[in-house]
Amino acid sequence: MRFAVLTMQDALIALTKYWTDRGCMIVQPFNTEVGAGTLNPATILRVLGPEPWRVAYVEPSVRPDDARYGENPNRLQTHTQFQVVLKPDPGNPQELFLDSLTALGVDIHAHDVRFVEDNWANPATGSWGLGWEVWLDGLEITQFTYFQQAGGMTLDPVSVEITYGIERIMMALQGVSHFKDIAYAPGISYGEAFGQAEYEMSRYYLDDADVESQKRLFEEYANEARRLLDLRLPVPAHIQVLRCSHTFNVLDARGAVSTTERAKAFSRMRTLAREVAQLWAERRTELEHPLGTAELPPAAEAPTSFPVATGTRQLTFEIGTEEMPPSEVTKTAAAVKAALTEKLGATRLGHGAVTVYATPRRVVAFVAEVQAGEPDAERVNRGPKKVAAYDADGNVTKAAAGFARGQGVEVSELHTLDVDGVEYVAVTKPDPGRGAAEVLSGVLSEIVAGLRSDKNMRWNDAKLSFTRPVRWLVALLGDEIVPVSVSSLAAGRTTRVHRTAAQPKVEIASAEGYLDLLRIHGIEADPARRRQLIIETSERLAAEVTGSIDFAAESALLDQIVNLVEEPTPILGNFSADYLDLPPEILTTVMRKHQRYLPVRDADGKLLPHFVAVANGSVNEATVRNGNEGVLRARYEDAAFFWRADLETPLADMKAELDKLAFEEKLGSMADRAGRIGRIALALAAVAEVSDDDLATLTRAAELAKFDLGSQMVVELTSLAGTMAREYARRAGETEAVAQALFDMELPRSAGDPVPSTTPGALLALADRFDLLAGLFGIGAKPTGSSDPFALRRAAGGVVAILREHPALRAITLPAGLQAAAAEIGAQGIDVPAESLDEVAEFTIRRYEQQLIDRGDDHLQVAAVLPLATAPAVADETLTSLQKLVGSADFAQLVAGLQRVRRIVPEGTEASYDAGKLTEPAEVVLHEAVQKVGQAPTALADFVTAATILVEPITTFFEEILVMAEDPEVKAARLGLLATIGALAAPVLDWQALGTSLTPSE
Repeated sequence: MRFAVLTMQDALIALTKYWTDRGCMIVQPFNTEVGAGTLNPATILRVLGPEPWRVAYVEPSVRPDDARYGENPNRLQTHTQFQVVLKPDPGNPQELFLDSLTALGVDIHAHDVRFVEDNWANPATGSWGLGWEVWLDGLEITQFTYFQQAGGMTLDPVSVEITYGIERIMMALQGVSHFKDIAYAPGISYGEAFGQAEYEMSRYYLDDADVESQKRLFEEYANEARRLLDLRLPVPAHIQVLRCSHTFNVLDARGAVSTTERAKAFSRMRTLAREVAQLWAERRTELEHPLGTAELPPAAEAPTSFPVATGTRQLTFEIGTEEMPPSEVTKTAAAVKAALTEKLGATRLGHGAVTVYATPRRVVAFVAEVQAGEPDAERVNRGPKKVAAYDADGNVTKAAAGFARGQGVEVSELHTLDVDGVEYVAVTKPDPGRGAAEVLSGVLSEIVAGLRSDKNMRWNDAKLSFTRPVRWLVALLGDEIVPVSVSSLAAGRTTRVHRTAAQPKVEIASAEGYLDLLRIHGIEADPARRRQLIIETSERLAAEVTGSIDFAAESALLDQIVNLVEEPTPILGNFSADYLDLPPEILTTVMRKHQRYLPVRDADGKLLPHFVAVANGSVNEATVRNGNEGVLRARYEDAAFFWRADLETPLADMKAELDKLAFEEKLGSMADRAGRIGRIALALAAVAEVSDDDLATLTRAAELAKFDLGSQMVVELTSLAGTMAREYARRAGETEAVAQALFDMELPRSAGDPVPSTTPGALLALADRFDLLAGLFGIGAKPTGSSDPFALRRAAGGVVAILREHPALRAITLPAGLQAAAAEIGAQGIDVPAESLDEVAEFTIRRYEQQLIDRGDDHLQVAAVLPLATAPAVADETLTSLQKLVGSADFAQLVAGLQRVRRIVPEGTEASYDAGKLTEPAEVVLHEAVQKVGQAPTALADFVTAATILVEPITTFFEEILVMAEDPEVKAARLGLLATIGALAAPVLDWQALGTSLTPSE
């Protein structure tokens, strides 16, 4: 099929016709600036409440901060969205969307159209939803969202929002590289029509908008919104809130919003927006919902009969979804396997191995050799105690009679049951085995109903909640359908393959051979095979340009790619070698983070001007290659623009930008935080007594700490923080030591990453994390459950990793570091309670414990060194020594003796005694041995050497001496002697934690 290339005007007309033909009402763009079509009342208000609503409209979306004077090929202060809202979710919104692309002239069979996880949130309006970016050959062209909340209100029913980025779509379709070159109408380009306005509005937003006037307008709009809310007029109040929002965005683009002002403005707009939403919902209720109430799909009929199986057959069970986030694909497969294994284990149904595979759109479970049914059994039901079931004369009481009646048996059928020496009356009843289909029906429905993810959503099925909508179920035992109903879903034998297939729905004849059936239709359900296919094909493609792919380094990216596709189609792409002049970290970050491309390198590990993109399914490879190359070219053009602009900006000017970056409302701006980090690092340097050279490096690096967060590059690509600091510092003439320290302070970025390689960098990294932990715990923003928005677990793990790898910094204990941070935070007027610091220290020690357990260390030995973990390097050294000693008979005897000492001495006993009260030979010998040990060393190996002389005297002491003597002075002396031994040993190890695990080697 050939597709005509449309003008932008034609595209808007085509979308309008497509959606009106599918029941959408057309409304007009809003007459007040909005940052997105979502904020038009036709979306943000109409998604509230129970009324159905299907609407489509064009929305010019105004974002002052994206103003670029018309020079950037991809960024505009006013861009065009086409907005669609479907309320309630129609059940097939993705299919409807794909058909709309066809209406635009997109050949969805030739292009790689992908739904890639993207969760949307607008805190200013208390709104959020889950969904995807829609990619066309790697280019994001649409935002696709299932609205979950708006105005802080949970939505019921859920609406589907589809937001097309029209300029992007047209650039791709028309093959132009700048928005100005889009053919807007016959003979008229976008630039000719709108270029002047783009330039002049950019001038206004970035250079000429009067700040004081805008501040006054913000106040007037906010006050007017409040007045209108008091008058119960939600629509005009919403208009004033939108004007507030736009005015704020103008001020932000002018660089006129401080951190404090930003927090206050957001809080104010959020409050107004939520009140508008609540008032709108109330008004619609008062008007008795003029559009009626949306209808959701009815519940599926519960199964009433089940097919009878014979022999053993395979079960195939498929849960069909819309595209799951890559991280959830693997987790869901594991959860389904665990649930299926557990639930089948709770039945009497015999079966073989349970195997589960997953792709973005399906979870497929197989159970081998399922028996035809459960064996018959007997069930014993326990009743009242025997003493309550019969009176003194042996007659049946009301309790026993009632139990028999409830069980549907005669009293004569009751018998005695002994449970742990207590006699009860009971009845034994036959428990006929159920057929396999009946057993499986209940098990499988429970699994679907119990599906959960890290972040769950709802759709048009009121009783289900999962990471993305569940759209179909397949349940086959051999060639028979297992009746499974869950909410509105009923299992059958129909699966779904690629949406672009000639026949997207396929009947399955039998449970056996299903993986091969999927492969015939271009779907590989086994992630291991998808992974291998990607590796083998990508290696071959890279070799064609004398390159290779470092799959070990790209393992995390590869994990994502495997779970983004059902049929991997690797395609080699190219980019201009000119871009290799940019730092390689920029190029690879764009490839990995934004595009999920695999970088190609030469034999020395240097980047080559090539990449591998992995499409999904059968596509026109030349078309997809060209599309992906164009996307990467635009990304690299943006990066080159930011790079050049940043190189012309003094480091001090970038650092000054931190005043405008919010960190946390109570803890101030990012500039406040950067200042604290520098001062904390210098305080830590004093504790560690670093060299003069390191101190000089640290002093300068502390002055520049976090400066790159004010660079255009890091604002755009946040993961390059630290990397760009090093690059920009080098080019600004800073010493290599300072540049490296600024890079090191961001390490480690995650568990297993390298730690700082330099002492100044390690001190800055520690200061960064101590500030984060002390500050956020101090204001009560600690992690809860799976919620850790400030990545405090990662920060604590980073502290541990750095201190373990830098033993020269052992003087910086957790309390010392946290106290230094608390002092700087306190200087800002924020009190950090001592209890919070204790809590952080314990929180961090638990990260250390987990690192050791994950490494495979013995849990008892780990517990023994945990009291030393406030200095992780000391704990590490002690653990190493302990591991060398555990096979020693002498050490085992010392441990046993010290544990015996610890057990007998009451808590709080003072470690001192009157030696003159010790007269028995055994206690005198022990006293003399203690005197010889003197001030025992605290390093484990040294302590063991010094304390070995105590072993035999301790043993003899306990054999011959009664510690709890009748004479209180003698008793006190003996306990004091033992307490002194305990005090000598206490700083070395938690001896009790070792338990009885140590045994002498044979």
